Formats: sequence, structure tokens, C-alpha cells
Amino acid sequence: MLPSAWVLLLACSPVTTRPGFFPLPQAPSAVLDAPAARVVPEASGWLVNQGLKIQWSSPQDGYVETAWYNVRTRVSVYGDAEAGDLLDTVKIRCWMDPNVSGKSQLTVEAVYRPMLDPSRPERDLEELAPQGSDGYRLAQQLLDAMKQRFGQ
Repeated sequence: MLPSAWVLLLACSPVTTRPGFFPLPQAPSAVLDAPAARVVPEASGWLVNQGLKIQWSSPQDGYVETAWYNVRTRVSVYGDAEAGDLLDTVKIRCWMDPNVSGKSQLTVEAVYRPMLDPSRPERDLEELAPQGSDGYRLAQQLLDAMKQRFGQ
């Protein structure tokens, strides 16, 4: 192998902060007139301004994930939601994928868990927050704010 090929190989890292799954297909999305590296800090800042705590954020990977957030009490929680608050407790995930040159596709997912089952992986229990719910509205407001900030 050529020396320059080794440099390229070593520069690539398989490590990513993105989860090993894709957004739910029904999650709202839009194409923004900005690369992911510019959108991630703006989306993270918007979420923090709404009172959510960021659990993961990476401009390099084009990904943002919040802690679980109760939309009624406006409190972020890092463990399991209380049994009575499952529909009101959501997690927001944002994927920013490259689109055409200089643009990215932002997909915003607001999920909740209709039940808790520690024997199953968390993702298996997640469902998209229903349209009209506070969690869904929060995700849509984020998407609208990013469309207004960056255009389409």
C-alpha cells in the first residue's frame, strides 16, 4: 500500500456518536440550505433554550440526541420515566444527512415509550409521538425553526 493510502486509512474513524439505527420512517424531515456542521449547534441551542438537556451532540456526525424530557413538567430525566408519565416523556433525536452540495436533510424524531420493559432494548419500545401531542409539536417546532434559520 502506498504511504498516502495509509494516511487516508488512518484518518478515517469508524467511531460515531450516531446510534446503530435509523430514524423512524414517519419522522418529519426537511432539506436545509446548510451543511450538518452548521445545523447541529443551532439545533442543540434551540433545544437547550426550550429546557431540554442534550445527551449527545456531534457536528461531525450530524447528530443530536436529548435526554428524556417531560413535556408537561418541562424536566429532563436520564433514567426511566415514571409509569404515569410515559406519553408525556419524549426523547428528541436529530439526524442531519448530506444532501446536494452545501445542503443537509434534517430528520427530527420525537419518541416516547408506551411501556417500560427492562428486558428489552430501549429502541424496541419506542414509538413516534402521536401527531397533535406535545412531543410531536416540539419536534415540529424545532424543524420549523431550522427551516426559518437556514431556508430550504
